[in-house]
Amino acid sequence: MRVFAQIAKDGSLSGAARTLGLTPSAVSRIVARIEERLGTRLLVRTTRTLQLSVEGETYLRAAHRILADIAEVEESIADQAVPSGRIRVTASLAHGRIAIVPMLKAFTARYPGILIDLILSDQVLDILGGQADVAIRFGALPDSPLTARRLGETGRVIVASPDYLARHGAPQVPEDLHRHNCLGFTFRRTEAPWPFRRDGRDFTLDLHGTIAANSGEALSQLSRLGVGISRGGRFTVQDDIDSGRLVPLLEAFNPQDREAFHAVFIGGATMPARVRVFVDFLVERFAAGAGSAPLQQEG
Repeated sequence: MRVFAQIAKDGSLSGAARTLGLTPSAVSRIVARIEERLGTRLLVRTTRTLQLSVEGETYLRAAHRILADIAEVEESIADQAVPSGRIRVTASLAHGRIAIVPMLKAFTARYPGILIDLILSDQVLDILGGQADVAIRFGALPDSPLTARRLGETGRVIVASPDYLARHGAPQVPEDLHRHNCLGFTFRRTEAPWPFRRDGRDFTLDLHGTIAANSGEALSQLSRLGVGISRGGRFTVQDDIDSGRLVPLLEAFNPQDREAFHAVFIGGATMPARVRVFVDFLVERFAAGAGSAPLQQEG
């Protein structure tokens, strides 16, 4: 099949022979054996041209498909010993920059044959559609044929800059937020109302402001600039809180809602080793601070 596909590509027996390092007579004998076994002519030869018959076109399409399958199997088997190849990894802008990027130096040192194609975006990429191999996803996962592995969880916090609080005052109870510029989050999986807890009772408030964004990092940056008050993942703003650039607000009313995050990928027996070792690496690194992360099916 490889010889026949090369003949079709080069357009001649002699050209295929040179490409494959064979003699023209050897290439001719291979074609003759295929035609004899199939009982039909695959090549139509004249003194000047070489063309595929209708049967030859059918055989070539099948040969390409079968050769591709063989190459994939061989690559997969070889990959088990020494993981290599490209992995497309997607994560949100904030979490990717803060948590994933700092890990990549250690990963590439451990697996130098693996190329990481990192896509930082707050848009959800389609793994089944081939847009990514591994995605870091926050929140509840929908039912799907994908596999998810828990990496950890994070809490949420309301913050504002010292400059904003100096100009507008600090809210003392959740209801005070109605008088403040509360920056909204438009990402589709996040509900608009902000949750609170008072005396063991949970409640929410519909709050509004002058800017809404689909990026938690953008909202925290706006808060640092003194534009308004925002609520988002604690991991996004922890450095700003530690440095004093942002101040946590209404912590006594924080419901301490936790949001899990997972590595999501196509699992199963055909999962490439490069994907498996990358997910294992993420679990190992996050487990150092977030506890164990058992394998589970998405949903």
